[in-house]
Amino acid sequence: MHCLVTGAAGYIGSHTVRELLARGATRIVAVDSLERGHRRAIEALERLAPGKVRFARIDVRDRAAMSALMREERPESVLHFAALTLVGESVRQPAAYWSCSAGGTASLLEAMRDAGTERLVFSSTAATYGIPQSMPITEDTPQQPCNPYGSAKLACETMIAEEAEAARRDGRAFGAILLRYFNVAGCASDGSLGEDHDPETHLVPSALQAALGARPALEIFGTDYPTPDGTCIRDYVHVEDLASAHVDALRALRPRECRAFNVGIGHGFSVREVLDACERAVGRPIPANVAPRREGDPPELRSDPARIMRELGWSPRHRTLAPMVESAWRWMQANPRGYDDR
Repeated sequence: MHCLVTGAAGYIGSHTVRELLARGATRIVAVDSLERGHRRAIEALERLAPGKVRFARIDVRDRAAMSALMREERPESVLHFAALTLVGESVRQPAAYWSCSAGGTASLLEAMRDAGTERLVFSSTAATYGIPQSMPITEDTPQQPCNPYGSAKLACETMIAEEAEAARRDGRAFGAILLRYFNVAGCASDGSLGEDHDPETHLVPSALQAALGARPALEIFGTDYPTPDGTCIRDYVHVEDLASAHVDALRALRPRECRAFNVGIGHGFSVREVLDACERAVGRPIPANVAPRREGDPPELRSDPARIMRELGWSPRHRTLAPMVESAWRWMQANPRGYDDR
């Protein structure tokens, strides 16, 4: 496999590059602007597979640079992760999210067409569903995003599907798979890669930062939801399982088709359950404060992953919180300042 990966220095992108290498990739072109990604993540990947990873510091929106790189490398496939991913930030700065997601995807698709690369796996999100009226969420659940992050990702999905339709008309072989995933947690089991965002908004690393004293306390947003313990329930998937889903998707790509799959475990955990799991991992109580509900937070979001299990043969190896939390805690203890490369 000769693959180009955008957003390769980010959390999910870097773990997927690691999985690609583990499953036989012969060359990876790792593209990242380093606006949010980490050079040290790339260095870790280069150490894992000397000579197989080429890093290119490019903003995916730079059409000329992307086209030149694609024409030089002629990758067989592209895995596209490059995006801004903070929901709250997207509400404050919607244009930035549309520019990065929609603008970046348009630039990439044009560069792929220039180079004759016809295979794409797209990193989408369950945020395209918005606040569904029923659970679990299937791929046929109406997509009604409720923030610019989800809206921009849905626009990318539409753009990619239309490119596949154009390929059918033109006789080209372009095909794509869209992966809509839910909450992601955990770090590489060998400790080589971790999760490091600024600001950190994900629940597991936020709780572990509170345990380390890197933040004053974890905020629990609402305890009066109609759930067993009053806190929100979310579907979590281990980052290594998510990376595996991307490689499975790459191998299942079919020309002139665009298919979408949910990636989750089909079971939810509440905020309290996640906090309890973090406390078991660190061996002590973690300071936490109750805060008001956040506007737009539904009581529960849970996937139905039956389609990806049936059609791609994917299945999560980790179905409980313990391996997600424990791998994150190991990495955070070894890297209390994160990658510390900014």
